[in-house]
Amino acid sequence: MPKNILVVDDEEDILELVRYNLTKEGYSVAVCASGEEAIAAAKSNLPDLIVLDLMLPGVDGFEVCKQLRAYPKTAHLPIVMLTAKGEDADIVLGLELGADDYITKPFSPRVLVARIRSILRRNERRQTADTNVIKHNNLVINPARFEVLVENVQVELTATEFAILQFLAGHPGWVFTRNQIIGAVKGKDYPVTDRSVDVQVAGLRKKLGEAGDYIETVRGVGYRFKE
Repeated sequence: MPKNILVVDDEEDILELVRYNLTKEGYSVAVCASGEEAIAAAKSNLPDLIVLDLMLPGVDGFEVCKQLRAYPKTAHLPIVMLTAKGEDADIVLGLELGADDYITKPFSPRVLVARIRSILRRNERRQTADTNVIKHNNLVINPARFEVLVENVQVELTATEFAILQFLAGHPGWVFTRNQIIGAVKGKDYPVTDRSVDVQVAGLRKKLGEAGDYIETVRGVGYRFKE
């Protein structure tokens, strides 16, 4: 069955360009032009991935991403932000909210298709990967249920935060650079700054509370999970 992709943009020419190129690659494509429509469409007809513009009428793309990440059925849905907003602050915010990729306009349709293909492949690998529960003192990570517990209380994480925690906790004592971390959870050559990785880790530590201390900063190198 072809993968279903929802494309959200209020510019008709962009919608048609993206739909044409994705359809040509064998994907099934649905489109909508507002944030409200995007939320409703994603919840009622769960797509395999969303291509999301940020500057939308009414509810903007950031809020769409935030609401979808807060809804259990769509919390793990891959989201690619495709936007003219290219400032570092916008990129960091998009990644903080849980976007899987961030592409600025003007864009290459071939690059967009390649990024989407890579994300979908990575998502499939995650779904079929080892789902052993990771336990570390009062911290429990259950990949199969996308669940993190601290002192038996569930902690709500974004998809990126969960992937970083699972990766580090799965290799206790190992030191990883920021590039190695983002390469493991997003794929090689993913365009992200060191600052973005630090923001993700800071947010993760805050949500974990005292268990956040398990993630140690190795000055001048990166991060590791305490043995």
